Amino acid sequence: MKFRSAAIAVMTSVALLGCAYPEPYVVYDRPVAQRTEYGVVESMELYRDGYSGPAGLGTILGGIAGGIIGHQFGGGHGNTAATIAGAIGGGVVGNQIERANARDRYRVIVRLDSGGTVALNEVGEGEMHVGDRVRIVNRRVYRY
Repeated sequence: MKFRSAAIAVMTSVALLGCAYPEPYVVYDRPVAQRTEYGVVESMELYRDGYSGPAGLGTILGGIAGGIIGHQFGGGHGNTAATIAGAIGGGVVGNQIERANARDRYRVIVRLDSGGTVALNEVGEGEMHVGDRVRIVNRRVYRY
């Protein structure tokens, strides 16, 4: 009896789901207008993108892992020396890995001709310096 009730419940659910239909897609047949503004680079800031952990975490974790691996070798004073050497080596390797994974990026602060200020992370082609005249198209800054 329990099996029959469960089967009826499943079949009812499937039948009701078959009645549902997805929302139709919205099609834009006209081009989206680009927003263009002009200004001057007021300042540039360097920031690290994609890494939210505290600084030195790679060094700490590498040191711990190196110490554990080094502790597996030797006995007595040799074991202590291997543990210390492993911790130091692991810390150095962890620090290098941490530096390699971080991505340094620039944030460009632009004083607009309209008087406002805007900070942009997306930079177009070419080098940019403080004082350069720039064009901003859809939140991306280009040298003008």
